[in-house]
Amino acid sequence: MKIHFGKTTFLIVLLLLIFYVLKNPKIIISPFPSIDYILVKKQERILEIYHQGKCLKSYDIHLGFCPTGAKEYEGDGKTPEGIYTICYKNIKSQYHLSLKIDYPHDHHMALAKEKGLSAGSDIMIHGQPNSWGFYPPKGIKHDWTHGCIAVTNKEIEEIYGATSVGTPIEIRP
Repeated sequence: MKIHFGKTTFLIVLLLLIFYVLKNPKIIISPFPSIDYILVKKQERILEIYHQGKCLKSYDIHLGFCPTGAKEYEGDGKTPEGIYTICYKNIKSQYHLSLKIDYPHDHHMALAKEKGLSAGSDIMIHGQPNSWGFYPPKGIKHDWTHGCIAVTNKEIEEIYGATSVGTPIEIRP
């Protein structure tokens, strides 16, 4: 028994396939094995990714607009310091991919509350704002985030593709 598809059936199947591809998240493939540790060195403006104790790659980073010291409250422009984990992967971020860091912890919230402030949230490793296109404006050399850790879009694709929820991240001064 032969099954014959007419032009109309073929076009409907093709359109459904195109719709499926457009509606589903992009697949991110990293050139690295799974990352089991991320180290951020704020003063050096470096993020390093590790697999089984071996540094796979280092990246230049941008931090919060007031990067010296640990984050104390929402809006201070500081990037947190300490030991955290990646708690969420966002493929539909307002930045080109993002990895959410599990900041704040209870002690951050208590410290901010003592001052009558919020500790903030949504601290991430992310790419460039989607409004910038694939690359940041030429010559951007300053820290510009609100406390996040920013890399280029190509770099966040490498990091994102090899990072799982639960990956530890240490952010040093």
